[in-house]
Amino acid sequence: MTAPTAPAGGTGGTGGTTAAARVAGAVKVYGSGDTEVRALDGVTLDFTAGRFTAIMGPSGSGKSTLMHCAAGLDTLTSGEAYIGGTELGALGDTRLTLLRRERVGFVFQAFNLLPTLTVAENITLPQDLSGNRPDPEWTDALIDVVGLRDRLHHRPAELSGGQQQRVAVARAFAGRPDVVFADEPTGNLDSRSGEEVLGLLGGAVRQMDRTVVMVTHDPVAAAHADEVVFLADGRLAGRMEAPTAERVLDALKEYDRRDRSGVAT
Repeated sequence: MTAPTAPAGGTGGTGGTTAAARVAGAVKVYGSGDTEVRALDGVTLDFTAGRFTAIMGPSGSGKSTLMHCAAGLDTLTSGEAYIGGTELGALGDTRLTLLRRERVGFVFQAFNLLPTLTVAENITLPQDLSGNRPDPEWTDALIDVVGLRDRLHHRPAELSGGQQQRVAVARAFAGRPDVVFADEPTGNLDSRSGEEVLGLLGGAVRQMDRTVVMVTHDPVAAAHADEVVFLADGRLAGRMEAPTAERVLDALKEYDRRDRSGVAT
């Protein structure tokens, strides 16, 4: 079945230079004194609407921290984070929760499905919580895109890991969010299931005019993105358009070599 299309005038992405999410001068510090850790050190970065961006870097580079702060799951020590034109630091807890529910989608490594709900109920959960009625046509098309038509009345325990992550992908896009953040979405999957999930994320960007930002350590996963952003020591270290697994792996090796040798990145 043909993938659903974005509504006219929607906020999912224009394919131009509009930023679906961005950070400016982002600093995140954990602890203080001798135990202080500077996880982000002045990162300024746009995540362009209608694009699939992967965030990569050595362990401890700040990639997960960047995603959490850009998505409003964590707060910056200084600097600014935006979803569209909305500055997250200016929002109180209630408004921030509503923004995440209505304008941001999430896909996590651990699936995070509610075990007592069916597949259909898990997919529409964000809309049910917000009191917004799901769009039946959009939801119906999503179900076909992720291939779960015959599993709608099953519960997560009755599904494979790959099927559970497909439910999570459908749930993330069900509300037509401005941007979907995916944190190691293939980390708990075998290679075949992982490829299927990455194909779904890429298809959502290219066929449904959505925006995806994915944190991953896997060069093969990153090769599905339109662009890879590299972090090192909490700073933006580089960007790569039209990545391949081989080019990404070579870049990671170089950043790791510089880190071990003490060369600034």
